[in-house]
Amino acid sequence: MTKEQIKSFFSKTEFKKELRIVAEKVLNNQRISEADALLLFEKASLSFSGTLANFIREQLHGDHTYFNRNFHIEPTNVCVFACKFCSYSRLYAHRDEGWELTMQQMVDIVKGYDGKPVTEVHIVGGVHPKMNLDFFCDLIEKIKDHRPDLHIKGFTAVELDYMFRKANLSMEEGLKKLKASGLQSLPGGGAEIFDEGVREIISGDKVDAKGWLDIHETAHKLGMHSNATMLYGHIENYSHRVDHMKRLRDLQDKTKGFNTFIPLKFRNHNNDMSNIPESSIVEDMKMYAVARIYLDNFPHLKAYWPMLGRQNAQLALSFGVNDIDGTIDDSTKIYSMAGSEEQNPAMSTSELVSLIKQVKRVPVERDTLYNVIKDYSEAIHKEVDPMLN
Repeated sequence: MTKEQIKSFFSKTEFKKELRIVAEKVLNNQRISEADALLLFEKASLSFSGTLANFIREQLHGDHTYFNRNFHIEPTNVCVFACKFCSYSRLYAHRDEGWELTMQQMVDIVKGYDGKPVTEVHIVGGVHPKMNLDFFCDLIEKIKDHRPDLHIKGFTAVELDYMFRKANLSMEEGLKKLKASGLQSLPGGGAEIFDEGVREIISGDKVDAKGWLDIHETAHKLGMHSNATMLYGHIENYSHRVDHMKRLRDLQDKTKGFNTFIPLKFRNHNNDMSNIPESSIVEDMKMYAVARIYLDNFPHLKAYWPMLGRQNAQLALSFGVNDIDGTIDDSTKIYSMAGSEEQNPAMSTSELVSLIKQVKRVPVERDTLYNVIKDYSEAIHKEVDPMLN
């Protein structure tokens, strides 16, 4: 829809005056307030928020939809923390129930991609007391020695906070050491919900909101980009979501260091919050739409397809999303263990390209920092290049 068509659509009397004011702000490239965001969550129809979010998405990116060729290394699911929402980790006291990869096993995973055009390895896992800062610096150096071109994105703020405290180093000292070893950017995990009351209930024993934000701010100051996440659909309310996004927007105003925001849907299988129903697909799309409208200084909004499932990730592309992550190659268990539709999360590049084209968007392969590697605007050939697989 054009700007004029959207204005005409929102002029209809069934839309409340206060919602039309929000729409005018968006169409005039004005920042919406926290009260506006809360209004969108509480009062706006999905079509209303979705139309605005899609307008912003197309203003920023047209129909371009990004993905990358990546794989995950999950060193361990053994963890010293006991987050109630987590279906993935096993407490250190019960580590015989989990896995602990050796250094060589992780290097062998990387070697398994020799000759394949992957551009990123994503390293996250549980917080294991024996896998300390020196261990991971050594791992990163070994990966870089073997494959210098591979971008290493690794370690949530939760993992980093524990590593640095255990090593008796400041955030800056620890991040400088990891960067010198070859770490290039940070994922966004561990943010959960910043509200202190909710955080205390669901994950009270790990790094707090200030610590998470401080680590990312420090990384940005050192020239390292990062992502940001929010876990939604559990015991939080809309005000908590808006507060979380406000803290992210404020930091992004200050550093410009975040690449993308990734709303993460709470999954209720096999964890201590299994009594809480999961959010509906309507609620999921609302979350994406409001995030796209509110986070005006975040260049990208990602739907993590292994979490949502392929069809829902396609749907999200009409609600502000312009990135659906990467090929993954069945190398992550975090959401499959929590009950995601994608129990074996892997897609070839050709499958990702087709998935995006099916909903009339333009696939664009990117690297970790959103530099374009290949634009797939042309029709997919019936003969698929074997290098795409």
